[in-house]
Amino acid sequence: MAKERLDVLLVERGLAASRERAKAWIMAGLVLVDGQRVDKAGAMVSLTANIVVTGDSIGYVSRGGLKLEKALRTFGIDLTGKTVADIGASTGGFTDCALKHGAVRVYAIDVGYGQLAWSLRNDHRVVNMERTNIRGVTTADLGSQVDFVTIDVSFISLTKVLPVAKELLLPDGQIVALIKPQFEAGREKVGKKGVVRDPNTHKEVISAVVRFAETQGLNPVGLTFSPIKGPEGNIEYLLHLAKTGHPSLINDDTIAEVVREAHGSLAD
Repeated sequence: MAKERLDVLLVERGLAASRERAKAWIMAGLVLVDGQRVDKAGAMVSLTANIVVTGDSIGYVSRGGLKLEKALRTFGIDLTGKTVADIGASTGGFTDCALKHGAVRVYAIDVGYGQLAWSLRNDHRVVNMERTNIRGVTTADLGSQVDFVTIDVSFISLTKVLPVAKELLLPDGQIVALIKPQFEAGREKVGKKGVVRDPNTHKEVISAVVRFAETQGLNPVGLTFSPIKGPEGNIEYLLHLAKTGHPSLINDDTIAEVVREAHGSLAD
């Protein structure tokens, strides 16, 4: 029986405009093959298979929501009834995803202005904290500590943000941080248009963030790669951190395996 890669079939059947878009949907768990969810873009599928893209193919105000969605699913995080601080909210993809997964309040924090989607600005569950530098935010600004923190920042290292994020968390709180190699690696390791392609550099920056988190009393308990690349084509990674009560689970072998999978799935 003839078979083809699932991402290729989505494009060939006109269900997705590009393979990158197809990969994002597949890895976000939005694609069913003969009624079964398939989350590997390279899965070989029968040419006669029934393929369905469930619901809205993106479902969020920006594609950033797909990144957090994968993290929630992969790490088994339940946001039902939780309060969230979204650091680097921008348009609000993470904020929107958190709300659609049960969060009751999200503090959308961003140094920029006028970026948050209109639908979120008018959502009573969202506190719009634009023009706000996260390094100056305290628990008093939020009124109380939160259950969960998401981090998606640019032009700044996570080492500058994680200490603040920890202070905003309740004792049993959790963090999902997006690791962007171009903002963690040394300038000499960043290529044209700010793209970092070397898998070894990816491993180095992930390891550095993981080890830094440990020094801050944050336990690394999960690691995966983003289902979609950044705007310039950078592969990004999602790190799950727990404030207390969890042993550190991320070692060099784990990092190497995730980087290998990322480059295998998202290769140009």
